[in-house]
Amino acid sequence: MKKVVVIGAGPAGLMAAEVLSRSGVEVHLFDAMPSIGRKFLLAGKGGLNLTHSEPDDLFASRFGHRRQQIEPLLKLFGAASVRDWAASLGVETFVGSSGRVFPTDMKAAPLLRAWLTRLRHPENGQPVHFFMRHRWVGWHSPAPLQGGAADTAAATPHVLNFEAPHGPVQVQADAVVLALGGGSWARLGSTGAWVPWLQAKGVAVAPLLPSNCGFEVQNGWSSHFVSRFAGQPFKSVAIEFTNAQGVKFARKGEFVATASGLEGSLIYAASSLLRDDILAHGLATLQVDLLPDMPIDRVLREVQHPRGSRSLASHLKSRLRIDGIKAAILHELLSKAQMHDPVHLAHAIKALPITLAGVRPLDEAISSAGGVLFGGMTEQLMVKVLPGVFCAGEMLDWEAPTGGYLITACLASGVAAGQGVLDFLKEFNRR
Repeated sequence: MKKVVVIGAGPAGLMAAEVLSRSGVEVHLFDAMPSIGRKFLLAGKGGLNLTHSEPDDLFASRFGHRRQQIEPLLKLFGAASVRDWAASLGVETFVGSSGRVFPTDMKAAPLLRAWLTRLRHPENGQPVHFFMRHRWVGWHSPAPLQGGAADTAAATPHVLNFEAPHGPVQVQADAVVLALGGGSWARLGSTGAWVPWLQAKGVAVAPLLPSNCGFEVQNGWSSHFVSRFAGQPFKSVAIEFTNAQGVKFARKGEFVATASGLEGSLIYAASSLLRDDILAHGLATLQVDLLPDMPIDRVLREVQHPRGSRSLASHLKSRLRIDGIKAAILHELLSKAQMHDPVHLAHAIKALPITLAGVRPLDEAISSAGGVLFGGMTEQLMVKVLPGVFCAGEMLDWEAPTGGYLITACLASGVAAGQGVLDFLKEFNRR
């Protein structure tokens, strides 16, 4: 019986293990952490967003310039497949008001428990063998294979080095699935330590960058703004941003003020465009519409309405319901003269420019961009210079916004890698 090693016990690694074990392959799954699926469980802390119910074409568009590479994976295992898979584990799902899909109990732990039970005690196929606290530290095998995959596919089995509680361990495998995650949330296991090991084997890897991340405002907030409003949300607003290449982002939603800048769902959705402009040019300026449901002519009319003896703050609150953090951001970014110029103030309410000058660190980000380049892999996610080695999940060079896209693509890539290993082993047996 052929043995496959899967490294990484997140959604991608577990799904690859399931595909393989179901087909009768002996699977040994290794992870550096003491327990399984730590980032998966954290993602479900506020309600596990498994996938999204929007049409397939729109769903695929969320992967931006990596759509061409991710869409075939989604056709193999897309949003509908995710819901069917959860149901097969006894977990029913529902579509929320935003179109996002959640387990009915909103929790990640019951789904993970049912999944692990099936992997350890399958009705059909082989049980998956788990080895926790085993940190992969590279290959024992020599040298990247030369001469191309077709000529070397049946060469030497892979020998992998691990650090375990009882000392160094070497494990031999006929094929390997790497599902080691990106570089965010290192304390949960995604450290990015694998990058130099793959690069040393000749694997092309794009630098890991923060995605779905926060940003720092130019020159920082005032101490008054931070003390009063850091951590508070901007609700029912919209942002607009056009990058240096003319790509435009415009969406309504909400985000949060932090001690140094901005974060939250609306900012995360635009994070790839904002990040790339900051890295290329040092700055990125977005416009915030504080009243997206009110046209500019009405805003101007309300601002110009005589206010008598009332203060400007009272006037804005009574006529436009602008108070709290929305009023504070206007005072933070506009001069006193601009605040008392009705035309300037009205236009600022509808398009308040906020300049961002920094990206928050990778380890704080929800996910990461960059990773193993698709050009160096086959369609089944096998690394071309390392026949028998497959990559899946966030360690691939793609990114997506929050909303169920990340987990879905990780699961889909696990399915693709698992199926790729099966096809590789069939070819292996023919030789």
